[in-house]
Amino acid sequence: MSFISRLREDLANARQHDPAARSDPENFFVYSGLHAIWMHRLAHKMWQNPALKWPARLLSQANRALTGIEIHPGAIIGRRFFIDHGMGIVIGETAEIGDDVMLYHGVTLGGRSLAKVKRHPTIGDRVVIGAGAKVLGPIVIGADSAIGANAVVVKDAPAGSIVTGIPAQNRPRRPEEHKPAVDPAEYIDPAMWI
Repeated sequence: MSFISRLREDLANARQHDPAARSDPENFFVYSGLHAIWMHRLAHKMWQNPALKWPARLLSQANRALTGIEIHPGAIIGRRFFIDHGMGIVIGETAEIGDDVMLYHGVTLGGRSLAKVKRHPTIGDRVVIGAGAKVLGPIVIGADSAIGANAVVVKDAPAGSIVTGIPAQNRPRRPEEHKPAVDPAEYIDPAMWI
């Protein structure tokens, strides 16, 4: 997929996830979550070249200074990733994020070890993570899950889970909770499951 195609896909995704997103030109210039993911993609591409790791880290720090969103250039992030109100988000080096994932402000995808191993979470496709949630360690959050606001998640969650609390507990989604997260008329905020 070309850079321009990916940019258009991201802009369409922003319109789909945020009722305040009015137009592509406005979103292009004012959405810090979009700016953060675009800079991350460039930094991640640089990170894959051993000679460019240091410049990739510099770009990552510039990204943090400009957007308030810290994404390590080693993190792997899928398509149509959306950050809404992104201030304070931290995504660690070995984090892996699937397609169609949405994060709210204050989310941490952090490590629990200083060892140079996989130490950050793996987030499946179509996961929504509520404001202030902390997902810590080399755990797996299954596809189609939702993590409630301020949850502290330190254990795996199977696909289709609702994960809430401190420490977080998970349960399967009820039938009425299987509505698509991107249908604005039927959107269910994960904070409702607390």
